Amino acid sequence: MSQGTILVADDEDLIRRVLADALGELGYTVETVDTGTHAWTCLQERAFDLAFIDIRMPELCGLDLLVRAKEARIHTPIIIMTGQTTLANAIEAMKRGAFDYLPKPFDLNEVSTLAARALEARRLTAEHDQRPLTAVRGGNEQLIGHSLVMQQVYKTIGRVVKSDATVLLQGESGTGKELVARLIHHYSDRWRAPFIGINCSAIPADLLESEFFGHERGAFTGALERRIGKFEQATGGTLFLDEIADMPLALQAKLLRVLQEREFVRVGGRETLKADVRIIAATNRDLTAAVREGHFREDLYFRLRVVPITLPPLRQRREDIPELMAFFLDKINRDMGTSVAGISPEAQALLIHHPWPGNVRELENTLLRAAVLAPGRLLTPVDLALSTTEMVLPTDLAELSFEEVVRRKLKAYFQQTAPLEPCDLYSIVIGQVEKPLIELMLEYTGSNQLKAAELLGINRNTLRKKITDLKITVKK
Repeated sequence: MSQGTILVADDEDLIRRVLADALGELGYTVETVDTGTHAWTCLQERAFDLAFIDIRMPELCGLDLLVRAKEARIHTPIIIMTGQTTLANAIEAMKRGAFDYLPKPFDLNEVSTLAARALEARRLTAEHDQRPLTAVRGGNEQLIGHSLVMQQVYKTIGRVVKSDATVLLQGESGTGKELVARLIHHYSDRWRAPFIGINCSAIPADLLESEFFGHERGAFTGALERRIGKFEQATGGTLFLDEIADMPLALQAKLLRVLQEREFVRVGGRETLKADVRIIAATNRDLTAAVREGHFREDLYFRLRVVPITLPPLRQRREDIPELMAFFLDKINRDMGTSVAGISPEAQALLIHHPWPGNVRELENTLLRAAVLAPGRLLTPVDLALSTTEMVLPTDLAELSFEEVVRRKLKAYFQQTAPLEPCDLYSIVIGQVEKPLIELMLEYTGSNQLKAAELLGINRNTLRKKITDLKITVKK
């Protein structure tokens, strides 16, 4: 019995066949098409339980299909597939109502998990109508990174821009919390109104209330005229409360009331004003710990934490560093008039494995300093002024690519045996890789040499010779 009907739309024949075979083996009934127009016809004519749609297809793209499906009240969950994993694509896909966003190349286990989750959500969630969403308005894409953790951030941003829900941004200093707040504002329906930011730790406690709500003339000593506060300045737009953990407890109570009642009064005033703002708060501190210690109100914490977004530190997404380096160097060349052509491999290795306690902001400042002071057009380790003793060598090998693990092992070997003498180095290194590979394949296949040879892509006689030459013990 079919687990459900799934539509797969992609202009690449291989993608269609792979998905159809994988989903078919899981018990789904799969129909495939090669253009957006055919996909649209199928969605109108049949009630599919799920659809995998490519973002770029002839005649009609996946993003336009999302809008059409929403306008026609077609409730089939749509997963957008794309080989161009940009922030704009992720946000636009989620904003237009995609169930999820699947970057290529994808793992078939991820596909099966997504399919099961989408079908379960379809069964359990009551569908409701939503008005068509407008297209994204301009703006430069500046949130850089295609790592898995950043893809999750993009998805959450794409979902949250469709509402006025309060957002709490958490993460270390320099991870880009204000940038995310500005992106949420930019992609929301409030984009025409002001984005107003206030740093709660940079203003004296006795002046914060006036900064927030404004004051009337004569409200306190020095109040010579009426002043409009941040809540009024941000009317119709977004109010960004940075370093929210540093807000005094007395003001926390007043902010909580504003969030509950959606209205406020200027200091020394009587007129009640509407608080027509979207609140985005940010902190680099652990608010749950602050609540336990009595420094932050628990009720305010839950009011702010409607949609939490945690930005990962740079050390947890090192695969994004090369892309960040290219972006910042291009920006620095344009802004500062420098002409840096690139970064040497040794300098890149330093940048990738540096601990970056200041995160993305520190990386940008390091490149800026190097670009301005470097004598040549190619940045070297000397230009970066980073200590090699500060390099982080992850103990968890899962953080490294296989190629990087091999490179580090070889480098350590060369350093231990320097100066190198002429020898059969190639055979020595290949042998050290071959032996554990063959041993693992034999272990995986239960010492079935025929099966192990098939998995390795060699014939059985070649495998037997390598077992003998490499002195591998075959367990019975």
